[in-house]
Amino acid sequence: MSAPTLGAAPVPAGALLTALAAAEPDRPMITCGDLTVTRAQLEAQANRLARVYRDLGVTQGRFVTIALGNSVEFVAALFAVWKLGAVPQPVSPALPAAERAEIIALADPALVLGASADDVDRPALPSGYEPDPTVSAAPIDPVAVSPSWKAMTSGGSTGRPKLIVAGASGAVTSQLAERVGMRPGGVQLVPGPMHHNAPFIMGATGAFLGNHVVLLPRFDAVAALEAIERHRVDWVQFVPTMMQRIWRVLDEQPGRYDLSSLRVVWHTAAPCPAWLKEAWIELVGPERLMEMYGGTEGQAVTVISGTEWLAHRGSVGRPALGEMRVLGPDGAELGPGEIGEIFMRRDPGTPPTYRYVGADARERDGWESIGDFGSTDADGYLYLHDRRVDLIISGGANIYPAEVEAAVTAHPDVTGCVVVGLPDGDLGQRVHAVVQTSAALSDEELRTFLAERLVRYKIPRSFRCVSTPLRDDAGKVRRADLRDREIALLGGDPPDRS
Repeated sequence: MSAPTLGAAPVPAGALLTALAAAEPDRPMITCGDLTVTRAQLEAQANRLARVYRDLGVTQGRFVTIALGNSVEFVAALFAVWKLGAVPQPVSPALPAAERAEIIALADPALVLGASADDVDRPALPSGYEPDPTVSAAPIDPVAVSPSWKAMTSGGSTGRPKLIVAGASGAVTSQLAERVGMRPGGVQLVPGPMHHNAPFIMGATGAFLGNHVVLLPRFDAVAALEAIERHRVDWVQFVPTMMQRIWRVLDEQPGRYDLSSLRVVWHTAAPCPAWLKEAWIELVGPERLMEMYGGTEGQAVTVISGTEWLAHRGSVGRPALGEMRVLGPDGAELGPGEIGEIFMRRDPGTPPTYRYVGADARERDGWESIGDFGSTDADGYLYLHDRRVDLIISGGANIYPAEVEAAVTAHPDVTGCVVVGLPDGDLGQRVHAVVQTSAALSDEELRTFLAERLVRYKIPRSFRCVSTPLRDDAGKVRRADLRDREIALLGGDPPDRS
C-alpha cells in the first residue's frame, strides 16, 4: 500500500507526518529562530513524545492543554497529540496561574504541557521537556484519529472562558490548503502565536502539506522581513497591526528588504485601515493580497482579493464558505447599506463546524451570530461596522471587556469597572478601563494587581478612576456612549454614529 499524501481523501494527521518523513526525510520542515528540523527529526520527536504522553494517560478524544510558545516543541507536541487521537487545546504560555486554572477546570485535559506538575492538579510536563533517549522513535502504529483536530480557547463574552471545539476530525484533506493558495514545496511564514486560531490553522495546514514552515518565536517586524528574505517565503498570513509595523520599517528603509518571493499574503483577525490596505496592494500587488473574515466557529467565511477590494473599498468580501445575512432587531433581513447584526450558518447538508464547551451559541432560526455588525452592498459584499458590540480587538487579539472587568473588580478598593477599546494607531484598539474606586488607586497599583490575573495584552493600557457609579440600577451601561466620552476627555474625536 502506498504511503498516504495530502489530497481529497482524509488522512490521519499523525500518519501524514510519518509519510512525509518517509518520502523526503532530510527536507526542512520547521524553522524557529536558529533551529531547523527536518521531516525525519520532527517525526522522531513526535513519536517519542506520543509514547510519553500515552504513558501519562493521554487517550483518544481527550484534550491536551498546550501552554507552549511558538517553537519546534509546539509543533512536535501537536503531532504527538494527533498520533494518539487526542485533541490539542492550545493556550497562551503567558497566562496567569488563575486564568490557566479556570481553563483547565473547564477542559479537564489528560495532560498539560508547559506547566509543572506542582502547579496543576493533573499530569504535566514543563516547557523544554525532552523524552529519555531510550524511548522509541519508531512510528506509532496504529495511528488513531482525533474526533476534533483542535479546541481553541476564548475569554468568552460573559468573562468566563469557553472552548471552541472544531467539528472536523484529525483526518485532514488538501481542501483548505488549496483554498488559501498553498502549494506543495512552498515556504510559509507564521508570524503570529499558534495558540491563536488563524496562525494555528495556517501553520498546521502548511505542515500537513509538507511545506517548510518558518515560525517567529514572537512577532517583530524586522525579524519577519529578514525571514521572508532569507527563506524565500512565498505564503504568509498577517494581522493589520503586523502589516502596519512592517510598513513603517519599509517606509524608513526603502529597498532594504527583498519581498519578491511573496506569492500570497493574507490578512485576518481585525479591520484593516484603508490607507494600509492600499499601501500593501501597492507593495505586493492586488492579486497577491487576500483578506478573510469569519469566526473561530467556522460556520461561514468571506474572502476578498485586493483586486476586488479596489472595486468594493472597505469590504471583507463575499461568503466563500457557508452563508451570511444581515438582520435587523426584528429578525428581518436588511437591504444593501443597512446596518444590522451578521448571522451565519454552514452550507446546507454539511456537518457542524464546532461545538462550545462552557457557552451556548446565539441562534435565530438556524442562523448563528458571533456578535458582529455589518452591512452589504448591492453585489453582496460584506462591510463590518462596530466589529462587535463590546469586543476589543487589539493587535489582532480578541479581548472581552467582561473578562477584564471581572479581574479589575476583584481588587478590594474597586467598586465598579467598565472596559472599552479606544482607537490606537498601532494596535487598532487599546484597552482602557474606567474604574470606580472607594480609595485612591494609582495606575501602577492596578497593573501590578492585574498582572497576577490577566495575560499581559489584556491588561488595560490606561485607566481613569472615578467615584460615581458607572452602571444604572439594573446593572446596565451604555458602553458606546462611555467610550465616546473617554475619547473626548483624551482629546480625540468620537466616532460618527449617525
